[in-house]
Order: sequence, then structure tokens, then C-alpha cells
Amino acid sequence: MKPSPTSALRIRTFGSRGYTLVELMIAIAIGLFLVGGLLTLVQSMKRASLNQSGLSQLQDNERMSMQLITDVIKSTGYYTNPLVNTAASSFPIVAYPNANYTYAGQALVGTGSYLLGGNTITTRYLTTGTDNIINCTGNTSSVGAATFVNTFSIDASGNLVCTLIVNGAASPPVALIGGLSNLQIYYGVITNSAAATNSIDTYMDAASVTAAGYWANVKSVMVTLWFVNPLYGQPGQTNANQPQTIPFTRIIAVMDKTGVTT
Repeated sequence: MKPSPTSALRIRTFGSRGYTLVELMIAIAIGLFLVGGLLTLVQSMKRASLNQSGLSQLQDNERMSMQLITDVIKSTGYYTNPLVNTAASSFPIVAYPNANYTYAGQALVGTGSYLLGGNTITTRYLTTGTDNIINCTGNTSSVGAATFVNTFSIDASGNLVCTLIVNGAASPPVALIGGLSNLQIYYGVITNSAAATNSIDTYMDAASVTAAGYWANVKSVMVTLWFVNPLYGQPGQTNANQPQTIPFTRIIAVMDKTGVTT
């Protein structure tokens, strides 16, 4: 018995029925949920990658900046051919744009109060031009024998800046490392000249050393560089567990001026 045309039409209509509005909305909701989860995962991975990159850059900046400062400070007071030259003849009294050397033989001077920050430090030393001694830009002398006068400071843009004077000729300041907020310096000083050792007995900032006339008694330098924390203010981080700046401190011996006299 053949089905009636009306029954056949009902069968075809029922077999070709599409999704209802409710089913479409559920499918869209599930799709949006999956896409949202995927986007969240991608954002988390991107944020973790950026944070890791920022921390790696911070570590590189810390090492590079402190190594440059260390190399320069360690060379403070070096002069060539000690059979002919002396500290007094090698480092005369002179006023530079960044520092005043007030007595013959003075090779180190600084400015600023430790608590206020924004300190500067200026060192000078000699090079033959062939001894591979570098200046604060990380370069050797291009003019042969020379006197290097190196000043480290932090500029308004947060860069560690080197201002170099070679044989009395000043060069434009050079930005070495970025991402800093402050520079603080203490100087290890022998205040008791009657002591039988050559060891420091106190730390003083530049203003105090200048006021007491102790630049000849400085044996070491404690440098603290403050770096901007790349994680501060980032999504997922709170100010409670991420400080805005990170200090990096090193104590550096001035050449031939530390240790116990025997």
C-alpha cells in the first residue's frame, strides 16, 4: 500500500528539520567558552614570556652596569711608569666640569647625599694606550697615552650615564644602561689614622667625605644601583609582592688601598 502524498510530505519535512534556536544558542555558548579559554591561555603564556624576558633583561643590565663601574673604580689612581711618575705628578689639582680635585694625587671624588640619592662618582687614572685599560664607555684609548676622567651618574630618563674626559677634552655624555631610577654611593673611609691597619672603620657619603676632607682616606666604594622592576604593575602582580624598584649593591675596592698593612 503506497503512502499518501500528505504522509510522504510529512516524512520529508521531519527528516530535514534544522536546529532549534535554543540548540544554536547552546552551541554558540560552548564555542565562546572554548575560545575564551584558549585566549586566556594564550594571554597567560604571552604574559609569562614577557615577564621572563623582562627579568632576563634586568639581570643583564645589572651585570653590565656594575661590571663597568667596578672596572673603572678598581683602576682609580693607576698611573704608568712608577719609577718616573708619582701620584702627585700624575694627578694634579684641577677643576673638571663634573668634579673638583683639590689636592695633588687625588684620583677619586663624588657628590651627593646617600639618602637623597642622585649621587655621582668621578675617578681618574692613566693609560699607556697599549695596556688594555678601559674607560667608563668600555673602550681603550684611541689617542695613545692618556688620562681618563670618568663620571657615572643617572640621567632624567633613567639611564646610567658615562661622562668621559680624555686628556682634558670632554666628550658628550653616553647613556650606557637603561631602566634605572637611582644611584647611591657610600665610601669606605679610614677615619682613625692612628690605627695600625689599613682597614676602613666607617662608611660615609660624598657630602660627608668632602666636609671631613677624607678623600685621601677612601679605600672602597659601596655602589647601589636601583633598577625599575619589570614585574611592577603587570597583570597578575600586586604592589604588595612586587616592589617598584630593585636595588643591586656591590662593594668595590679602590686599587691598592685595601687590606692589612704588614
